[in-house]
Amino acid sequence: MSNSLTYLQHYPQHLQDQIQQMLEAQQLGDWLRSRYKGVHNINNDKELRDYALDIKNQYMKKTQPLSKVVYDNKIHIVNHALGLHSYVSRVQGGKLKSKNELRVSDLFKNTPEPFLNMIVVHELAHLKEKDHNKAFYQLCRHMLPDYHQIEFDVRVYLTELDNSGFVFTPPSA
Repeated sequence: MSNSLTYLQHYPQHLQDQIQQMLEAQQLGDWLRSRYKGVHNINNDKELRDYALDIKNQYMKKTQPLSKVVYDNKIHIVNHALGLHSYVSRVQGGKLKSKNELRVSDLFKNTPEPFLNMIVVHELAHLKEKDHNKAFYQLCRHMLPDYHQIEFDVRVYLTELDNSGFVFTPPSA
C-alpha cells in the first residue's frame, strides 16, 4: 500500500486502488470538484459558532452548552486530527461546572459545506458519546444521514491536499 493513502488505509483495497489510480492520473482533484461545487462562506469563529450551535440546537438540545467554537490552525499538524472537543470541569461553590469546546481545523475554511458539516457533527456527537462506538456513529448518521460517504470524501480530499497542496481554492500567488 502506498504511503500517499494514509487517510484511507482502513478502507477496502478496491477503493484504495481506485483512489490511487486517480491520484497517479492527477484526476483526484477534478473528481472532488465535480462532486462538490464551491466552498462555504463560514470564515470566522463567530460564524462557525453560530453554525455549530444551529446543528446542536436542532439535534442535541439537552446536551451541555458549548462555551467555545473556533477554527484552529494547529490541530492537523500537532494532533493529526481534523477537529477536537474538550471538556474542562471545575468546582464552583458546591457545583461542578463544565465547559465544552469545539475546535475545527482551519483546513476546513476553504472546503464545501458538507465537509465542514461532517467535522462539526463528529465533534458534536462527542458531547454525548465519548468513544467511536456504534452509538456514536448512529448519532452522527442521525444528524447527517450520509455521514460515512462524506467522511470518506473528506479523507480523499486530505489525500489530494497532501498530494497537490490545494483542491477547492488555488494557492495564493
